[in-house]
Amino acid sequence: MKRRYLTLASGAVFEGWAFGADLETVGELVFTTGMTGYIETLTDPSYFGQIVVQTFPLIGNYGIIEEDFEGRSLLRGYVVREWCDAPSNFRCQYDLDTFLRARNIPGLWGVDTREITRTLREEGVMNALISDAPPQDLSSIRAYRIQDAVHCACTREKAIFPAKEEQYRVALIDYGAKQNIVCELNARGCSVEEFPCDTPAQAILQGGYDGVMLSNGPGDPADNPFEIEQIRALMGKLPVFGICLGHQMMALSQGGETIKLKYGHRGGNQPVRDLQGTRTYITSQNHGYAVKTAGEAGILRYENANDHTCEGVDYPDLNAFSVQFHPEACSGPHDTSFLFDRFVSMMGGARHADA
Repeated sequence: MKRRYLTLASGAVFEGWAFGADLETVGELVFTTGMTGYIETLTDPSYFGQIVVQTFPLIGNYGIIEEDFEGRSLLRGYVVREWCDAPSNFRCQYDLDTFLRARNIPGLWGVDTREITRTLREEGVMNALISDAPPQDLSSIRAYRIQDAVHCACTREKAIFPAKEEQYRVALIDYGAKQNIVCELNARGCSVEEFPCDTPAQAILQGGYDGVMLSNGPGDPADNPFEIEQIRALMGKLPVFGICLGHQMMALSQGGETIKLKYGHRGGNQPVRDLQGTRTYITSQNHGYAVKTAGEAGILRYENANDHTCEGVDYPDLNAFSVQFHPEACSGPHDTSFLFDRFVSMMGGARHADA
């Protein structure tokens, strides 16, 4: 076995063992608390530019199953307490080490992931280096910044995902979309046409679509001024549903503000309160930024029950709404999948009004 080190921008060093690709990498170090769903974590484009720490101690026990992939694997590194080199599952195709090597992602195991998580909770998200020896100079680690995240994570060409029995046509703007968004829409009779993130609003407005879906994605939402301007042009013209990064950029398009969280929300057990009712939902989340204000058109609808950050906004005058969490979660809680039904009903109302 080969020694490998995780060096934080603070100077803390964690010694462990190497697996995955044999290379050094710098990234933003984040932790996720999911007990299952490591395949979905590894293939979620929202982790672009980040080194992911799994808080659950054993990872890889059911292997890698390509049918469960959510998208491209864009993370910079992977850190676990223990990885399973002999997975057992009837759907398993190969093991975690093989997956990481094929995608040029270095892994580190045998470190105290509890201590790493405590460090990030107390000091906040910070950059880190995975290497074969601790560096003498930390300047390159501290200088790292995630850049051009959405353009690196989104699709390059338009793609079509037809429903078996089409009732509606939805334009999905891809900022790093998870595949299960398409699956949830298809299951409700929506044929989906996926567009690159830099598609002009006019191209969508002239396409005869019944609604617009704004996907999740990586990075700072404020780094995407062109995309935000296109969202502003779409709002009020068609029903719009935004998830995660799409939710954040919708708020910015209406004059709102976003902030970076100390260590973010990543995992499958985040409690979210509906401020217009009595329900609290358990949700899957993966984000480092949050909406602080949503502009004059937005009404706060959902709130995180732990830290009271914004988890969802309604735009009643613009026939739009958005959520910070993932109602399409797979694997994860399905408590909020009804939001796709809400979006479908909005499109039906709009079509009926035009008839």
